[in-house]
Amino acid sequence: MPGTSLLGTTNAAAMLAVRDLETARRFYQDTLGLTQVDAHGDEVIVFRSGDTLINVYRSQFAGTNQATALTWSIRDQLDDVIASLRQKGVAFEHYDMPDMTREGDVYRCGDMRAAWFKDPDGNILSVVSG
Repeated sequence: MPGTSLLGTTNAAAMLAVRDLETARRFYQDTLGLTQVDAHGDEVIVFRSGDTLINVYRSQFAGTNQATALTWSIRDQLDDVIASLRQKGVAFEHYDMPDMTREGDVYRCGDMRAAWFKDPDGNILSVVSG
């Protein structure tokens, strides 16, 4: 039966590969405002975002994913979050998005609005409302 297995009732954590943990710590903590809740030597830093744990770990494969790695659903605060990130030096990405229109840095598809940006290692992150 779907949803009744152990994995269907257990929290999952995001995994993001980075080259330099200190640079990643500054970005995720200082720029994005996440709370560091744990660290495992010089290999992993664990951040909390809402009820989600994000494991940022050192890897030679950092930034090689060419798709969105992590998305925050922020409902009606998209414009405020984008403005805050811009003030902290975050640059937003522009992509060729079929069936979406772009208004500045924000893409729209019906009621959904979204913007994409990268961390210092090139991991693609997004914020979405709607």
